[in-house]
Amino acid sequence: MEAIDKYYQFTADCTILLHSQFFTMTSVDSLINNIDIPHELRAIARKVTDKERISTDEALLLYELGSPGYLGTLANYVREEKYGDHTFFNRNFHIEPTNVCVFSCAFCAYSKLYKHREEGWEMSIEQMMHIVKKYDGVPVTEVHIVGGVHPKLDLDFFCDLLRQIKAYRPELHLKGFTAVELDYMFRKAKLTRQKGMQQLKDAGLQSLPGGGAEIFAPAIRKQICEDKIDGAGWLDIHRTAHELGMHSNATMLYGHIESYADRIDHMNQLRTMQDETKGFNCFIPLKFRNQDNDMSHIAESTLTEDIKTYAIARIFMDNFAHLKAYWPMLGRNNAQLMLNFGVDDLDGTIDDSTKIYSMAGSEEQTPAMSTEQICELIYDAGRIPVERDTVYNELKVYEKVLM
Repeated sequence: MEAIDKYYQFTADCTILLHSQFFTMTSVDSLINNIDIPHELRAIARKVTDKERISTDEALLLYELGSPGYLGTLANYVREEKYGDHTFFNRNFHIEPTNVCVFSCAFCAYSKLYKHREEGWEMSIEQMMHIVKKYDGVPVTEVHIVGGVHPKLDLDFFCDLLRQIKAYRPELHLKGFTAVELDYMFRKAKLTRQKGMQQLKDAGLQSLPGGGAEIFAPAIRKQICEDKIDGAGWLDIHRTAHELGMHSNATMLYGHIESYADRIDHMNQLRTMQDETKGFNCFIPLKFRNQDNDMSHIAESTLTEDIKTYAIARIFMDNFAHLKAYWPMLGRNNAQLMLNFGVDDLDGTIDDSTKIYSMAGSEEQTPAMSTEQICELIYDAGRIPVERDTVYNELKVYEKVLM
């Protein structure tokens, strides 16, 4: 019992230190050799340093017993083994074609049901091209297109949009459409997923975002997003994209009514598919926000819970090259903190309006940072900013000049 008491004192001490940007963790060797840490956790640390994959049971143990200090040390070890202090970002902007949606997800504060479409917005191709043209002469590398599921904005409409963007600015990487949007487009067009995806690829689509995954557990999905594509369908759409040579991201919505076991099952399904296709660029845990939606009565996760989820994702998802903290959702300061807990990517400058998260109560109501601002955020965490493209080719390392 004395050893357990000492371990939980270690946990409490680490929690107190979390808000300090100068928080430093112990070495991995000390985790393995410290008899005050439960032997099960020491065994997991040994497996990680030996480059052995941890099991789902061990991941659950990390949630149940892992302190922030322990998890941070182990996740940071994995992160620095891969990238040292390099921290990635890209220069991107978002287009959100509509917030009108045929689906009614309990956690969503963004969309307006189609029967109330007059309360929402719907952009024409001309309006969206105007957004693209705003960036003439600006060195952005990616446009991210995602929004609600509007029955009138069909596959042909979006293929036309993609072709026009590509014709106007050929070097811009086109990343777009969640599996939820794609499933609806393909069904409405009466096309198989492969044929529908091929049409979008031919029109210029190059990769998929990770949205719509939420949590794969059927019982939870039934309560929070019953009427849209299920977890198996989400995975199949991403598998189809990978088979066509396209890359994608993966997400998980956490901190609502799911259990630790649900989170681990979700990550394990992604890890298993990544073994098969090797098509995912990164994993992005997305924090549930409770403002102005049908789940407002559910408290949001604490910072300690956020830390656990990011760190365990980095430790467990050993075949995912990158772990991203989406700073508009998590907040700049907390995203910066996660750079000590396994995160190596902060997404991008994300200019223009990103209403999906700001309307749900995200930390950032003005989700845009200049390149200088995002570099400074990374510098202040003791890391080195690296500008990347969508598929993680390095474009520029921003070494800080000491005056």
